[in-house]
Amino acid sequence: MIEAVHYITVVFREPLLIVLVALGTFTGVYVGAIPGLTGVMTVSLLVSFTISWSMNNALALMLGVFVGVVFGGSRSAILLNIPGAPSAIATGFDGYPLAQKGQAGKAMGIATTQSFIGSILGVIALAFGAPLMGKFAQSFRSIDYVLLAIIGLMTVGSLGSKTLKHGLIAGALGVFIGCMGIDPQTAVRRFTFGLTYLNSGVDFIVAMIGLFGAAEALFQLTQLHMGKVKQQVNRIIPSWRTTLKYLPLTIRSAVVGILVGALPGAGGDIAALLSYDQAKRYTRQPSAPFGQGALEGIIAPETANNAAVGGAFIPMLTLGIPGDAITAVLLSALSVHGLRPGPYMIRSAPDIFWLIVICLVLASFFLLLFGLSGIRLFSKIVETPKGILMPIILVLSVVGAFAIRNSLYDILWMFLFAIIGYFFKRYDYPVGPLVLGIILCPLLENNYRRGIMLTGSLPGLFFSIFSSMLSLLLFLLIIFLTVSQTKRYKKWREQ
Repeated sequence: MIEAVHYITVVFREPLLIVLVALGTFTGVYVGAIPGLTGVMTVSLLVSFTISWSMNNALALMLGVFVGVVFGGSRSAILLNIPGAPSAIATGFDGYPLAQKGQAGKAMGIATTQSFIGSILGVIALAFGAPLMGKFAQSFRSIDYVLLAIIGLMTVGSLGSKTLKHGLIAGALGVFIGCMGIDPQTAVRRFTFGLTYLNSGVDFIVAMIGLFGAAEALFQLTQLHMGKVKQQVNRIIPSWRTTLKYLPLTIRSAVVGILVGALPGAGGDIAALLSYDQAKRYTRQPSAPFGQGALEGIIAPETANNAAVGGAFIPMLTLGIPGDAITAVLLSALSVHGLRPGPYMIRSAPDIFWLIVICLVLASFFLLLFGLSGIRLFSKIVETPKGILMPIILVLSVVGAFAIRNSLYDILWMFLFAIIGYFFKRYDYPVGPLVLGIILCPLLENNYRRGIMLTGSLPGLFFSIFSSMLSLLLFLLIIFLTVSQTKRYKKWREQ
């Protein structure tokens, strides 16, 4: 601990590092709010931009961007129902209805404070539990990832759907879309319908922009007769009483975020969706029905996705395995500067480990500062007349879809998903499970195949569940989630 204090004080002796963290966080917050401009894209550009910098300066800037961009997606999710990042999908389920009620300031204030708390708890887990959590992540086998993906898909009944049937249909369609493209192992074209463009599959960010952003704009253009909603921004910082009231949910959501973030390949988007699901299942008296402006529906995902940031660094620093896409880019950045993370990194390069910890802490505080400072200005967006705002959203959706791969085909697919999302909304089908199915498809498919190759057969893969306590616990959780969807169980819970 004395050694840790020494390295932390070294950071504060270099004001430039603090300035770079602040600059990175500010950039991340506002980049994250723009659909199509992802954190992966931003950090990737910074790797080449900072290649001649010292490792400390480059890390400080990129870590700030990482923390800021995870939070930034909640802004557009709450105000426009366009998640700026996949990790903000769940935030829009209740954040956007709150904005429609004139409480966008309250929603963004809660999102900011919860992101701060989640980020701090994630960094604490990184600082004190990295070796232990690294071993836990290392114990996950292929079958465990398959079970985890199934658990994620089983949350479809809770992601904005009134019926399990509608959620399952949407989730299955998402998995189907996720399978489009060239098979990564056999190079066989799957569901491409002869279109060369589909060889690389459908980018889930294109789907997300179309399903949430452009679809909402199309739907709202049919509601032009409804007047604009005046936003209340008198009090944007939640009271201590409110924070303490939801502290148990905050802690549970942070634990989900840290654990899921520590699993290689999972990330904050899955953590946020799982956290939203557990909040919906176990909150007996929410502030409002979920999907209609429940504060719990903002608290859970915003805490979890930022807590997953600290969790994602655990496998990267202790095992050399990135926890999500951005940590994969950061891993390459460390390699460029001659450092290879792994089991011995904390002992061989403690200065870098504690630099990462303190930069994440600083970025969390800057997130709180920059997040709260722009709420009043952002709230004015919702008050813009729909006849002006919705065409602007459509233009931004087109720009965001094109910016991903500079492809006109992505714009066409964005509009196709917009039409799908419009009819989903009109006929009460949830779009969240569809995006979740696209995101989870690679995790499910790759680990299923890997498990089959390791065990030699499908029965062998199934029976391998009973050879590990972790696998058995995940399997029992799937059984519980199945039972919990039955009418008899719900009736028993209401008694």
